Amino acid sequence: TNCLTTVWRLFKNLSEDQQRYEKQLIFEHPAFVKLCQQLLRDSRRMTRGDLVFSLHAVVNLGVPQNTLLVQTLVRVCQEKLNQLDNRCISVLATTLAGLDKDKNVSALQAGLQLLVEQRIPSIRDIFILQNLMKCMGKDAPVFLKKKLEMAVLKEIDHLTFPNALRVFLALVAMNYCSVPILNACSNKIQENVHGAPFRQLILILEACYNLQYRNVKLFSALADYVNSTACLWDKRQIILFLSAFETLGFQPSELMGIFAEKVTEDPEFLNLKNLLIVLRVYSRLNYVPRGQKHLFFETLHCCLNKYLPQISNTELLKAVYSLCILGYLPHRALDELLQKDSRDELLLSDDLYKEQKEVMLCSVKACMELDSPSFTKPAFVLTENFSPLVSLNLRKAREALIELLGDENMFQQNVQLPYKYHIDFEIRMDSDRKKVLPIAATDDHANSGVQRLAFLFVPLSAFCVGTMHPRGKLAMKKRHLNKLGYHVILVLNKKFQEMTNEDAVEFLKGKIYSENAFPFSEVTVQDNN
Repeated sequence: TNCLTTVWRLFKNLSEDQQRYEKQLIFEHPAFVKLCQQLLRDSRRMTRGDLVFSLHAVVNLGVPQNTLLVQTLVRVCQEKLNQLDNRCISVLATTLAGLDKDKNVSALQAGLQLLVEQRIPSIRDIFILQNLMKCMGKDAPVFLKKKLEMAVLKEIDHLTFPNALRVFLALVAMNYCSVPILNACSNKIQENVHGAPFRQLILILEACYNLQYRNVKLFSALADYVNSTACLWDKRQIILFLSAFETLGFQPSELMGIFAEKVTEDPEFLNLKNLLIVLRVYSRLNYVPRGQKHLFFETLHCCLNKYLPQISNTELLKAVYSLCILGYLPHRALDELLQKDSRDELLLSDDLYKEQKEVMLCSVKACMELDSPSFTKPAFVLTENFSPLVSLNLRKAREALIELLGDENMFQQNVQLPYKYHIDFEIRMDSDRKKVLPIAATDDHANSGVQRLAFLFVPLSAFCVGTMHPRGKLAMKKRHLNKLGYHVILVLNKKFQEMTNEDAVEFLKGKIYSENAFPFSEVTVQDNN
C-alpha cells in the first residue's frame, strides 16, 4: 500500500504528457505486475486503511475498472464496509466517484450511502463532510443532503478559507443550494480574500452561478480585491473576472472603469475572442465609462474594424448588437452586417439560434433609426392594443389603476409600439401633468400637449444584482421609449406583487402624479424606484 500510494503521489504532480509517458513505464515494469498480483492475493487480509488506499491508488493510476484486481478490491471493500472509519469512508467515496457504474460499484455505492447516513452524526471533521457531499453528488436523496447540511452547520464555526472554498464546490457537486452554509462560507471568504489565487476566485464565482446564489457583499469584496490589485493581474485574467461577474448579473463598476482605461491605453492585447467578451460584458451590464465614453467606444470600434475581414457573420452580429445596446453606431461594421449576403446567411441558417438572431437584427435596425443624430421625436406614435387579456402577474396592477383612475378607459394595456416594443400600461396626461386624460379623447394626431407615461413591470433579473441599474436590453428599451416621447416608469414586479391593494394604489398614484417622479428628459431607474 505504501508503495502504491507513493507512486500515486509522485504521479499526480506530473504534467499530462509526463503522466502518459510514466504510466506506460509503470505498467510495463515487472515489479508493478508482481505488486498487483500480491495485492490481489492479500486483499482479504489487509487492514481497512490499506485496502481503501490501495484501491484509491490503483484506480487513480489508471488500472482499468474491468480488471480482476479492481473488481476484487471493490468486492472486498463491500464485505468490510462496516469496519471502515470515517476517514476510510471519505477516501472510498472519492474513489467510487471516479468509477463508472457496474454491478459491483453500484452495490458498494448503495451500501456506502446507507453507512454515511448512519455515521453523519458522529463526523466532526468538516474536510470529511465536504468530501462526502462532493462524492455523494447530485443523485443523493434529498434527506441525505439535508443531513449533510445540518452536520456542516454544526461545525461551521471551525471553517477555514480553504474549507470554505471546498464546501462551496461540494454544494455545486451535490446541486444543493444551502443558503446558511453559503452565507457562512461567504463571510469566511470575504475575511481572507486577500492573497487568494486567480483560479480560486473564478471557482467561487462559477459556484455562485451554478447554485444561483447571489451575495452582493461577497461579489463586492471580490471585485474590490481585484480592483485594488489590478496592476498585478494580466489583462486577460481581468477579462475572465468581468465575464464571470456578467454571468452573475453583477456590475463591478470601479473595476470596469479601470479596465476601460487599460483598453483605451493599449488596445493591442484585444484579440477577437477577448473583444467579443468585452463588448458582451459592457453592453449586458450597461456600463459606460465616465469621462471617456467616446474614446472607449471609438477604441472598441477600431478593434472591431481590424477583425472585419476574418469575423463570422454571427460574431459580427453579436459585436454590432452589443455596441448598439450601448447607444453607439459602428457604421463600417453595420454596413458589413447589413449587406444582403451577410443578412441572408444569418436569417436563412437553420440553427437553434435563428430566432435570437432575428431579434438582434431587429434591435440593430431600431438603434440605427432611433439613436441616429438626425432622429427627431415624432408628434404622434401609432399604437395598438396587443391583446385585451392581461397576464396573471399584471392583474393586480390593472385593478389598482382602475381603482385609482375610476375607469379602464383611462389607460391602455398591452400596448404594441413600432420597432416591436411593448409596454404593459400607457397613461396619457395633460401638459401640466395634473390630470389623467381618457385614451379615446387623446387619439387625435394633432394633440401635441399630451404627455405619455409608459409603465413597465419588470423582473429583478432586468437589473444588475443589488442595484436598480437596468441591464443592457432594458436600458436600450427605456432609451428608445424616451426617444418616442414616453416617460418610462419602471416597476419591480416582485415587490409590487408583495404590496397590499391599498399600498399598490398609493404607489401608482405617487408615480403618476408626483412632480419629481420623472422629468421629461431621460430618467434613471434609481429615480423611478
